[in-house]
Amino acid sequence: MNGKNILEGRTGPITQSVEAVKALLQWKKIASDPLPADVTLDNGRLMLVLSNKKDVFYTVTPAKCSCPSATYHPGQPCKHQRKHFPQVAMPAAESGSIRPEGKWPGGLNGPV
Repeated sequence: MNGKNILEGRTGPITQSVEAVKALLQWKKIASDPLPADVTLDNGRLMLVLSNKKDVFYTVTPAKCSCPSATYHPGQPCKHQRKHFPQVAMPAAESGSIRPEGKWPGGLNGPV
């Protein structure tokens, strides 16, 4: 390697090419044929998720994701974060909700 830090100056995870992930899997001695849809790394703290077009892998952590949805909706968990890190990606309950809190007797939602 040339000693250059590839993450220097980056603020979030980086989408990886299929070739880069295949090289990583080969280095870690993990089968890459057929190509896995999800790759767990760093004891479950990092996921590589294959895109629907199967041309890149998104890098997913509990805090960030490199998918386009996470870019367009900052501060909100994307579907990859909700799927792979459900305990962290749960949104906080809104205090100004108009949804009724109570139930009818017997735990039912109301008359039909």
